[in-house]
Amino acid sequence: MKWSKAFIPTLKEDPKEAETPSHRLLLRAGYVRQHQSGVYIFLPLGWRSMLKIMSIIREEMDAIGAQEMLLPALTSAKLWEESGRWEAFGDDMFRLKDRKDHDMALAPTHEEVMTDLARVYLRSYRDLPQIWYQMQTKFRDEPRPRAGILRVREFIMKDSYSFDATWEGLDKSYDLHRKAYMKIFDRCGLKYTIVKASSGLMGGSQSEEFMVVAQSGEDRLAICENCGYAANVEVAEATAQPAPESPFSKKEKVYTPDVRSVEEVSSFLNVSPALIVKSLLYVVGDRWVLVMVRGDHEVNEAKLAKVLGPEARMATPDEVLGKFGVPVGFVGPLNIGVDEIVADKAIEGMKGVVVGANEEEHHIVGVDIDGDVEVSRYADIRTVVEGDRCPNCGSPIKISNAIEIGHIFKLGTKYSESMGAYFTDKDGNRKPIIMGSYGIGVGRILAVAAELYHDENGMSLPITIAPYELDIIEIDPKKTSKLTSDLYRKLLEAGIDVIWDDREATAGFKFKDADLIGYPLRLVISPRKVKDNLVELQFRRDGSRIDIPISSAVKKIAEIVSGMREKASR
Repeated sequence: MKWSKAFIPTLKEDPKEAETPSHRLLLRAGYVRQHQSGVYIFLPLGWRSMLKIMSIIREEMDAIGAQEMLLPALTSAKLWEESGRWEAFGDDMFRLKDRKDHDMALAPTHEEVMTDLARVYLRSYRDLPQIWYQMQTKFRDEPRPRAGILRVREFIMKDSYSFDATWEGLDKSYDLHRKAYMKIFDRCGLKYTIVKASSGLMGGSQSEEFMVVAQSGEDRLAICENCGYAANVEVAEATAQPAPESPFSKKEKVYTPDVRSVEEVSSFLNVSPALIVKSLLYVVGDRWVLVMVRGDHEVNEAKLAKVLGPEARMATPDEVLGKFGVPVGFVGPLNIGVDEIVADKAIEGMKGVVVGANEEEHHIVGVDIDGDVEVSRYADIRTVVEGDRCPNCGSPIKISNAIEIGHIFKLGTKYSESMGAYFTDKDGNRKPIIMGSYGIGVGRILAVAAELYHDENGMSLPITIAPYELDIIEIDPKKTSKLTSDLYRKLLEAGIDVIWDDREATAGFKFKDADLIGYPLRLVISPRKVKDNLVELQFRRDGSRIDIPISSAVKKIAEIVSGMREKASR
C-alpha cells in the first residue's frame, strides 16, 4: 500500500474524550473513530489489525477441530425465556419488537442459539463430541461505556461451544480450548495471566479468565508472586491479616451519637476498623439473613450469591427500618429476629468486637463472636485485600488491575437441561448434552496490545497484529524514488506486509506518524546511505537500527520478519 492512497487520519493532539492509553492512541493513530457512546468504527488500519487477530484465532480454533459458523445477532425472546436469562440479563440486553409485536433481542452471547441448534441435530452419542465457533458482533447496553474499545455496547467476539456425552469429554474440550487460547494470545504478543473466575450469569461448575495486568483495567486480580496463585477478586481466597487485640474485655452497650459508618465508629471509639463487625441484612425470598464481615472488609457479592443463592438481595434502609425498627447503621447480631446468621470466616473466634446494638445511636462493645452470637454458618464471603496471605504458600497477596481478554466456562448441563438438548447414549438412555462455552474479545486484544506496548511517541504493536509489518520512509524521494520503488515491489513479492510513505511531507513528519501508528519495522532510505550502497532498518520496539547492503536488503528483511513471526508463534 502507498500511504498517499491510504485513508489514515492521524491526529496531532490527544482527543479530549480519551481516558486510557489505548483509547488515546487508537484514536490518534487513525485505527478507530467513535460513532456514538460505546460504538466505534474500525478504520482501515484498525480493521487490518482486527483481521490479523481473527486469522490467528481461526487458525488455532481450526487446529483443535472446531468448526466455524455464523449465528444471527437478532434472536428470539423465546430461547432466552427457556434458559431463564430473558429476565436475568436485565437492562444489559438490547430488546426490541418486530412489526408483529414479537419480542426480540440483540444477542449479548449465543449459548441459547447454540443449544437450540444442538437439540435439533445432536440426538445420539454418535453425533458427539462437537466444537462449534463463530466470530460475530455482540451487543450489551453498558450503563457506562469507557476506555475506547475496551468497554463498549457493540463488539466482536469469538465464542465457541463444546458438546460432549461425558464429563471426561468436557474436561478434554475445556483443555483443548485452554491450550488454544494460550497459543492465540502468545501469537498476538500479549503477556497474560490465567486466573480462577466467577461464572456469573453464564453458570456452570468452573471458569477461568485470561487477564492482562494493566493500570486501566476494571477487573481486580489477587496474585501471589511467590507461588503463582492468581484469581479474580470475585472468587479469590486468602487468609485475612489478623485483627489487633481488642481493648474491650467487658460486653456493654455504649452511646454513639451521630456515628453510623465503620470509619465514624472506629474514630469515635478509638479502635481499629478490624475490631468492628458490620451486620448487613439480606432478603432471600421470604427469609431474612444477617450477614457479618469485619469492618475493614467488604462483602463479596459473587461469593455471597453462591452461599445464599442468586436471588439474595440486600434489604433497603426502609425495609430494615420497617421490619426491625432500627436504622441500618445500628443493626447488630444480638437478639435480632432473623432466619439465619451467616458470618465470614475471618471473624470466627474474634473476641471483644464492636457490633450494632439494634438501637439508634448505640453500639455494643466487648462481644465474643463464638460465645455471644448464634452464627448459623461460617463461609468465605469477603473480598480479598492486598496483604492477605496466599491460600497455597502463605505469602502476601498483591492486588492488581487487569483487563479480561478471554473467558472459558464448563457449563455442564445448565442449558441442555433447561432447553431440552438431550442425546441417547449407547445403552439407549436419554441424557443431557454436557456443554462448555469459551469467549475471546477480539477488539480487546488490539486495545490491550496498545496498553502494553506504547511510549511517549505512540504504539509499538507486535508484528503479528500490526496493520503493516514494515514502513518505508525516504529522506529525499527525488534522489531515491527509483530505488525505493524497486525495493517496495520486491518486498511485496517476498510476502512482506509493507506500506510506502510516499507522501509529500518532511521526513520528520513521516517518522512521527510511523512512531504513533506503531509499525514494528521501518526501512529508511537516505541519499547518504545509498551512496554507500546501504539502507537502514529500524526496530520500533527498542529503537535499534542496522545497516543492510542494498543488494541483500530484501532477503535480509524477509529473514528478520520471518524470525519475528516465528518467535510470536512459539
